Amino acid sequence: MKIGLPKALLYYYYAPIWKAFFDELKVDYIESNDTTSKTLILGKEKSIDESCLALKIYLGHIEELKENCDYILVPRIYSLTKSEQVCTNFNALYDIVRNTFPNVKILNYNIDLKHHHTEKSGFIKMGKELGFSIIESLNAYNKAKIIENNYYKSEENKAKEELRSNKTKILLLGHPYILKDNLIGKSIINYLEKNNISIIYSYQIPRDLIDFNCSKISEKIHFTMNKEYLAAFNYFKDKVDGTIILTAFPCGPDSLSNEMIIRKRKKHPTLLLTFEDLTNNTAVITRLESFLDMLKGGIHL
Repeated sequence: MKIGLPKALLYYYYAPIWKAFFDELKVDYIESNDTTSKTLILGKEKSIDESCLALKIYLGHIEELKENCDYILVPRIYSLTKSEQVCTNFNALYDIVRNTFPNVKILNYNIDLKHHHTEKSGFIKMGKELGFSIIESLNAYNKAKIIENNYYKSEENKAKEELRSNKTKILLLGHPYILKDNLIGKSIINYLEKNNISIIYSYQIPRDLIDFNCSKISEKIHFTMNKEYLAAFNYFKDKVDGTIILTAFPCGPDSLSNEMIIRKRKKHPTLLLTFEDLTNNTAVITRLESFLDMLKGGIHL
């Protein structure tokens, strides 16, 4: 048996714990390749026009992956706390994939804290579907959770190292599935690195400081994954020279979060880049050039 992991959306939140869980149970898995233009084209063919860019990319990854594995992991995540929920695309992801790819076998688990479906119970259920006992699945989950925590600690340490740099420092703000995607974030990262910029990523904020820092922007946030986004801005903005926001069109939660940041930024240099199509990045590079020139000239807009 081989489990397919689409390298998009939830992958960039859960890959460390997924892979560690399967490794512990000695279950084979395969990850899709990095996003390419072909991936996006395939995803567009499977999507409705109103789908966000990130969802189109996700469906493209499933199209590329489906013939190379027995099951594709597609969790359903509704709420990670009792008073919030995640993006509606994440809520509906299982149903979207099931209806778009009726012949694909799906490995699924459910997280819905509002109705007492925890991450732990979800992983135990997933292990049971794969033929493992509750004890085996629980042990694998506990070990995978340690690896996940170590991953986030290592990211925090990377940010601390970058913040000690004497180079110009920029906070790259956005969801991990945007920042880490080969077709979206990678081109921005490559450009900044070529220009000797030290990059700090929003997902590198310490996990235990997210709620406090988010409350400095807004006391109530309905969409959980935007809390990291907002908290990172508040936490890092006084430690960096500028912030670049990367977002996918037409993401409603991000539109609200971006507006909050723009209102709270005061004189902090901030550039918003919204991606709808990725056929030509000339305009993006031009805006990046202007932004870096502004930082070097000490101009605050």
